[in-house]
Amino acid sequence: MTEKKKFIRDSVYGDISLNKFEERIMDMPQFQRLRRIKQLGLISLIYPGATHTRFEHSIGTMNLGSKLSTELGLSDYDVELIRTSALLHDIGHGPFSHVSEGVLSVPHEELTKYVVTKTSMRDLLEEKFDVNKIVDIVNGKGYLGPIVSGELDVDRMDYLLRDSHNTGVAYGVIDYERIISNLKLEDGLILDIKGVQAAEGALVSRYFMYPSVYQHHTTRIVNSMFRRALKTVIDEDIINENDIYKYDDAEIIGVFRHCENDFANDIMSRLDNRRIMKRVKTIRLDNFKYPEKMYKIEQNNLRKAEEEIAEDYDIDKDYIFINIAEYPRFDEMKTQVNVDGKLYPLTEISNIIGALSKARFNIPDISVYVDESEKSKFSKFKLENYLDLPEIDREKFHGIHYDQIKLF
Repeated sequence: MTEKKKFIRDSVYGDISLNKFEERIMDMPQFQRLRRIKQLGLISLIYPGATHTRFEHSIGTMNLGSKLSTELGLSDYDVELIRTSALLHDIGHGPFSHVSEGVLSVPHEELTKYVVTKTSMRDLLEEKFDVNKIVDIVNGKGYLGPIVSGELDVDRMDYLLRDSHNTGVAYGVIDYERIISNLKLEDGLILDIKGVQAAEGALVSRYFMYPSVYQHHTTRIVNSMFRRALKTVIDEDIINENDIYKYDDAEIIGVFRHCENDFANDIMSRLDNRRIMKRVKTIRLDNFKYPEKMYKIEQNNLRKAEEEIAEDYDIDKDYIFINIAEYPRFDEMKTQVNVDGKLYPLTEISNIIGALSKARFNIPDISVYVDESEKSKFSKFKLENYLDLPEIDREKFHGIHYDQIKLF
C-alpha cells in the first residue's frame, strides 16, 4: 500500500509534501522550538508583519532543496538527504536568530552540528542517514553541500522570498524556478547563461533588501540593544551560552524581564515599548577612499570610543552605541556561469553584477546612537575625534552614481 503523504500549506509555495520520516523529524522538540524563533529577530519592531519563524523557513528551504535536487537528477537517496539537511540547516539557531549569534563565541552552524550529532535527534536521523553527511551539507562541504549552503543556494532563495513576502518589501521577489532550472552540479553549482537574468534579479533584490530590511538603521540599533543585554546576562552567568540552542525567543525575553540585572530589565522594557535609541551621527562608507578599512576596526576600539564619548558627554557608557553595518559580501557574485562550455564568474558575464560589486559600499554606514533625551548634546559631534576613520574621498561621489546608473 502506497504511503499517504502529508502536506503543509506554506504561505509562499502553497502545499509542501512531507514523508513520514520528515514528519517525525519535525515532531522532535528540537525542531518544534523553531516555531518560537523569529526568522528576522526584532525586525517586527520595524515591519509588523515580520513575525515568521525559522520553522517556516526551514520547511521552505527543504522544498526548494527538493526541487533543485530533482532538477539536477540526483538519486532518490540524495534527494531525501538534501531534504533532511535543508530541514535541519538552522536547528542550532539561538533566540531571535542572527541577533543572538553576534554575542556568542560559536556560530549557529556549530550549534546545529551539536544538535544533529549529540542530542536525541541523532538517534532518529541514524535510522536513515549518516549524521556527518548532514553536517557537511549544512556547512556547504562535499559534492552536495553547495545546494544548501553555497553561493546561489536554496537557503538564500527561500529567505529572500519569505522575508519579502512577510515584510511587504517587494524587492525580494525572485524568479527561483528559472534559477533552479538553469543550475548544474559539477565542482559546485554552475549557472547556465540562460539563468543569468534571473540571478541578476536575485542579486539586485538582495542589494535593496539590505538597506530596507536587514541593515535598516532601526534594525541595527534594536539588534545592538538586544545583544548588549544578552552579553551582560551571559557574563553574569544568568544563562550559559552553551545552552543557548535550548532557548526560544519568549524564554530569553522572560530572562531579560525578570533577572537580577537592571540593564537587561531596562533594555527589555525599552524594546517592549519601542523606546529605541536614536541616531545622532551617520557617515556612509562610500564617503571613504577605502571603505573596506572600516571593517578592520576592532570591537574593543569601538567600545573604547563609546566610553570616551560617554565620559565627554556625561552619559552612561552602556547607553551609547557605535554600529557599523554588516560587510556587504554578496557571495552570489562569485557564481560560475557556463558559456559555450567555458566557465566565467558572474561579475564578468553581467554588467549589472559588475556595477553592483562596485556600488555595494553605497549601502552601509557607521552610525552613533544615544537615548533620545541626550540627542541635543550631539549637534556638533565629530566621530573622527574618537575613532581613526579612513580618508574621505572627495572624488568618489560621481563614480558611484555612474555605476548606479549602469544598474538601470
